[in-house]
Amino acid sequence: MDQSLENDLRQLVRLAIAEDLDVSMDWTTVAMIDAERRGACQIVSRDHGISAGIALAPWIIDEFDADLQVEVLIGEGESFSPGTPLVRLSGSARDLLTSERVTLNLLSRLCGVATLTNQYVKLIQGTSARLYDTRKTTPGWRRLEKYAVSCGGGHNHRTGLYDGFLIKDNHLALGRSKETSAAGDGEEAATASTDGLKSGELKADKSKAGKSKAGKLTAGEAARRAIAMRGGTLNQLVAPTMVEIEVDSLDQFDQVIHTGIDIILLDNFSLDDLRTAVARRDAAEVTVELEASGNINIDTIANVAATGVDRISSGALTHQATWLDLGMDWTA
Repeated sequence: MDQSLENDLRQLVRLAIAEDLDVSMDWTTVAMIDAERRGACQIVSRDHGISAGIALAPWIIDEFDADLQVEVLIGEGESFSPGTPLVRLSGSARDLLTSERVTLNLLSRLCGVATLTNQYVKLIQGTSARLYDTRKTTPGWRRLEKYAVSCGGGHNHRTGLYDGFLIKDNHLALGRSKETSAAGDGEEAATASTDGLKSGELKADKSKAGKSKAGKLTAGEAARRAIAMRGGTLNQLVAPTMVEIEVDSLDQFDQVIHTGIDIILLDNFSLDDLRTAVARRDAAEVTVELEASGNINIDTIANVAATGVDRISSGALTHQATWLDLGMDWTA
């Protein structure tokens, strides 16, 4: 299991414990339940769903420093029906009650994301399209929600700003051209924008930047600039190798199709324009992947997948997912 995933989960559990207990205790449970009382329960689903986070339950209980035994009863990514036991807990009755709400909150959220993702995945089966999440995640929950997406059969886009280039419309709006007017074609322009690259290291070249004719940053130049940086180093940090650019028109698409970029994100394209982009990519015989995004929901995804795109990304997988109804049923 990913160490970063465990670290994020443990931090969230600590915050949740602080919310519930502050620096005090569960007074109701202490008043009602004898310290030596033992008990057992199962976390049971009240609805149909896909499991996610169930394998992480031991980490949740561990953060409570609870006198409890944890038995995971179902694998991650498995489907279940109402009444299915997912986790068995046994030990201190006080600890069972104190940890109940935090445990259910975390698992309900993750199972909800996995369940919604699986509904989307089923709608594009039989096509070449793969479903991806986005960075539209709950702050602090990103790795966990992306983990849930993968449990539901989806794929993970970049985790953050650090592990992939994704050039968006705001980068083009705020950026300025660094290519000289003499750099007319793609190869010369790429050279003009990468004069600072020496032996894989990225350096600022102020003298050349000063000679550049400032103008609007085009999609083509932006793609070349990111490609020139990928895999290089800056301040002893290694740049990511994946480069993607968002385009909102076929004109922008034509600017970047031959740049050597990895992925072109087709933002809010009509179905006809998506099919046109796929046809142009295939005719150009380039290996770039095409990703559809924008207005992707349960009602539109099947038609988008049928256009032949390779990838479909949707923030709805995380920001529209609802919690799955889970409960604790006492067995002893």
